[in-house]
Amino acid sequence: MTENILGINALTLEEMAGRLRSHPSIRSKLGIASATKALGLTALSDGRPGDDAAALPCDGGYDLLAGEGFIPAFIEDDPWFAGWCAVMVNLSDIAAMGGRSTAVIDQVWAPSAKAAAPLLQGLCDASAAYGVPLVGGHTNLSAQTLGLAASVFGKAQRLITSFDAAPGDLLIAAIDRRGNYRNFDNFCAALDAPGGRLRGDLMLLPALAEDALVLAGKDISQGGLIGTALMLAECSSVGIDINLSEINPPNGIEVERWLRSFPSFGFLLSVAPENAQAVCTRFATRGIDARAIGRITDGSAVTFRSGADSAVFWDHAQTPYLDLGANHA
Repeated sequence: MTENILGINALTLEEMAGRLRSHPSIRSKLGIASATKALGLTALSDGRPGDDAAALPCDGGYDLLAGEGFIPAFIEDDPWFAGWCAVMVNLSDIAAMGGRSTAVIDQVWAPSAKAAAPLLQGLCDASAAYGVPLVGGHTNLSAQTLGLAASVFGKAQRLITSFDAAPGDLLIAAIDRRGNYRNFDNFCAALDAPGGRLRGDLMLLPALAEDALVLAGKDISQGGLIGTALMLAECSSVGIDINLSEINPPNGIEVERWLRSFPSFGFLLSVAPENAQAVCTRFATRGIDARAIGRITDGSAVTFRSGADSAVFWDHAQTPYLDLGANHA
């Protein structure tokens, strides 16, 4: 059995796929199916569940709504960072849809004002850095433990969606690698960046949508690059081949960890081959690594390829991931 340039042979490729399939950050997204079924939602429902934000037609464009909640362990580990992330990840969801965020509201639970203080400071600091105002929310200072959720409102003229990846497209990963791990598998490149850079980086996405260079994509979320690729594949009813030799983690980080990491700025974009260079160049001009890491295919399998070897990570036709029922034709 031969090894390729990554030192990964067919056996270890299968083993890596298995470890990623069973990893908690990947499997956590399976809970979406239970919630959407309980609410009677499918991919054809208003707002199109499965996208990074709900898109509602309005005045020739779209109103965008998204929200995030945080598990207690994450909040307790670093309350200030949890507050920061409540803003950051919501803004990323709006950008992933080709939109611009206009306002954030927060929902905070804490045993006391003192306990809530670092969490609230994180919210304020991120709001100032990204230039998107906090405009209210809900506060309860009689809870037994810290709790946090936040919601965002935005606008888009043209959408980037999870439902329009097409066979033959290239899969481009655009990730800011100028950071380090803050906690868990959260790779943060935002905390030392000036606010102007953070705001300008997010504006790349609506510009790409409005220039018709990108029609489909998602922000890289808690499921990491590979979980996000699977969600994109399932929503668009396609397969995806990922070329592991094109995965580009920062120095000292193994490919397997990078595939499951949650970057502070990271997007997977399905791009027509003739537009790929223009898309990558726009990110490169802002110091963001962007490269084709694979291709959209017919079928339903998300597959790792490394040299002559391959391994199926997940086949969403056999085992639905989001399981949103009725899909687009």
